[in-house]
Amino acid sequence: MSSTSPRCRLSVVVSATLLAATLSWGAPLFAQSAPASAGTGYQVPPEALQAIVDAPRPPRLLLSPQRDLVAFLQTPALPSIAEVAQPELKLGGIRINPKTYSTSRASFVTDVWLKPVDGGDEQRIAGLPEPLSLASLLWSPDQRHIAFSQVDVDAGEVQLWVVDVGTRQARRLLAQPLNAVVGNGFEWMPDSSGLLVRLRPEGQGSVPQDAGIPAGPNVQETGAGGTVQQLRTYQDLLRSEQDARVFAHYMTSQLARVALDGVVSPIGAPGLTTSATMSPDGRHILRQQIDRPFSYLVPYTRFPRRIEVVGLDGQVQHTVATLPLVEGLPVGNDAVPTGKRSVSWRSDAPATLAWVEAQDGGDPAREVAVRDIVYMQAAPFRGQPQVLAELSMRYAGTQWGSGDLALLTEYWWRTRRIREWRLQPDGGEPVMVRDGSYEDRYADPGMAVTLPDATGNSRLLIASDGDSIYRIGDGASEEGDRPFLDRQNLADGSTTRLFHSQAPYYESPSAVLDADATRLLTSRETQTEPSNYVVRRLDAPDAAPVPLTAFAHPTPQLRDVQKELVRFKRKDGVDLTGTLYLPAGYDAKRDGPLPMLMWAYPGEFKSADAASQVTDSPYRFNAVGYWGPQAFLAMGYAVFADVSMPIIGEGDAEPNDTYIEQLVASAEAAIDEAVRRGVADRRRVAIGGHSYGAFMTGNLLAHSRLFAAGIARSGAYNRTLTPFGFQAEERNYWQAQQTYLQMSPFNYAGDIKDPILLIHGEEDNNSGTFPMQSERMFAAIKGLGGNARLVMLPKESHGYRARESILHMLYETNAWLDQYVKNRPAEDAAR
Repeated sequence: MSSTSPRCRLSVVVSATLLAATLSWGAPLFAQSAPASAGTGYQVPPEALQAIVDAPRPPRLLLSPQRDLVAFLQTPALPSIAEVAQPELKLGGIRINPKTYSTSRASFVTDVWLKPVDGGDEQRIAGLPEPLSLASLLWSPDQRHIAFSQVDVDAGEVQLWVVDVGTRQARRLLAQPLNAVVGNGFEWMPDSSGLLVRLRPEGQGSVPQDAGIPAGPNVQETGAGGTVQQLRTYQDLLRSEQDARVFAHYMTSQLARVALDGVVSPIGAPGLTTSATMSPDGRHILRQQIDRPFSYLVPYTRFPRRIEVVGLDGQVQHTVATLPLVEGLPVGNDAVPTGKRSVSWRSDAPATLAWVEAQDGGDPAREVAVRDIVYMQAAPFRGQPQVLAELSMRYAGTQWGSGDLALLTEYWWRTRRIREWRLQPDGGEPVMVRDGSYEDRYADPGMAVTLPDATGNSRLLIASDGDSIYRIGDGASEEGDRPFLDRQNLADGSTTRLFHSQAPYYESPSAVLDADATRLLTSRETQTEPSNYVVRRLDAPDAAPVPLTAFAHPTPQLRDVQKELVRFKRKDGVDLTGTLYLPAGYDAKRDGPLPMLMWAYPGEFKSADAASQVTDSPYRFNAVGYWGPQAFLAMGYAVFADVSMPIIGEGDAEPNDTYIEQLVASAEAAIDEAVRRGVADRRRVAIGGHSYGAFMTGNLLAHSRLFAAGIARSGAYNRTLTPFGFQAEERNYWQAQQTYLQMSPFNYAGDIKDPILLIHGEEDNNSGTFPMQSERMFAAIKGLGGNARLVMLPKESHGYRARESILHMLYETNAWLDQYVKNRPAEDAAR
């Protein structure tokens, strides 16, 4: 339920007056803004906060298959509210741009260029559409071309373009538009001769129109003698037969091949295709299509499905599965649907399917020795499926390498257990590689490294000995994260460390650049220097890394803010962590305690040891963006970010049964630590968070008087409105009624005595955080005589996008903090 938002591109210069104020510790430290009012229209925060919103953002990097070229993708500043407010349809759990037949709310790339990894000048691309609104980009397996989709809003279509890498010339490949309602609508053929695409069918006709006169009621019914199931809350669902007809119209696409000369070869008839992937040998297509009956309770991903293998002529070669509508699952987060799931191609074989089937009816409450079986079946798909692995937990996926080596992962959510197995897909017994807790970051061996093969399929990077793989990990430790690259021998279990981040840098491996793992692309940063990419020679460790990028500091006016990774204890002995930020030039002994903004997001754990582990690094860049609390360093606040709020339930204990007690204890310990350090004024501390962090904020204000005020963005406050589980809670309301009631700050609205600012997107699509949650919470506080302000942002979802919305969010937050925290009257604290 978390959300992040990137920094923006345009830079606004902070005035000399304000900069002088930020560097002066006389009183008052910063200009004050007017108290929050009930005024209308979008408002803007002080200039220092505007500068953070409009700070430049670096481009993203996309490596070529041969790892010697990089495509840089530049996204622009935040879109305007006019762009965000474009019409959209909310159907089947997705949001659709009805004009372009694509997903809505996408962020488009406005510039793209190439650069050699080993150095050299930027390579510009000629012939790009103007203006560029690039939605998706894919390198061809042979690296000779790049395909990308261009969203032309004026023309009302998604266009397919290609770039000739050798000549760096772009051209539109075909006139017929793509259907990009689900996915990007295209993928490369394994031999790079063309692309497999989903097109808007020719002669499809217009969108079904609503006559405005109902044909009858919309009816739903359960069957007799049903079983208890989890029915999670979803948004943007179908509500009528008219919705279903419109949804089917926009989901209908024509599968086709398009050659590099633009010749189109249709594959079969148009249908409700949700995915289509080529086999590595390029002779078969794994296609998934949804069927009726549709549902008013779940998104399209739970609708009936047909999974088939079809030939390039469109003929069905093999029906893999015909799956029914899934409107509910057995109780528990380890529950899965029955039937075949996770159907995909084995990437290291010409045309072999792999899938998994539950052996316990998908019900974690059943006691069985084998819960999942993983199967394989090779073309022509006539023989009996081969058992690849029998698992005692749930299947989490396989990374294919060769017929002699693959890595399979299984997990069990309730115990947080994880196992990895070395498999020999072409014959041989599985060998366990790892057995532990996935909560244990200190013991995490890292993710196995993969590289694309000649067909563009991802495969394990296997060392020349045939038994060793490579892993990239965070390197979590008591001193903070120190990312690494290891070579692990799966035959004898030995591990060799090839790279380890060293102080004063935080340096994280991004990609292994060659099959022998002698060259490594890393991103490197310090507290004061932003992340930039460098190339390292692991076979020449004394050689200096070669810079690939030189991105400038996005907020140089805040370059000298102070940062410290802090450890402290909760009263029950649990170790907690947080990252403490202080304004530039601040000295606690000289300047005294500051008003402080604390920001957190609770997490559930099955062990106190895992909950106590450090989750940051003291050497990471002091990134100050508009989404998190760090922006308020510019307004003179101390900021305590990412404060540990662990909710622990060891053994058979359920974490949430003691949620309130643990939450309050963690908050109290964090305040005590900041006060002990002399940086925070106990009577001027605010608590804030987004989504589950907003839920936390409501509970802390309802069950303590630790804070002067709260900032709660896009939260859920009444858990009876999410009765079949929420976050990590797997019990339903009727199984844990008291826990649901106690965890709902809505039930304690009368106990919220300190001011709370509620902000919510009017069109939040996140499961559980319906806008009604904030509206009802505000009404309860208001009706019970409390102090609250509700800000509903038009056209915004769970994460806010429009520049006007972001600026107004900061305006409201700053005004609230000014009024109730920074300038809190002395008599208000005497309670």
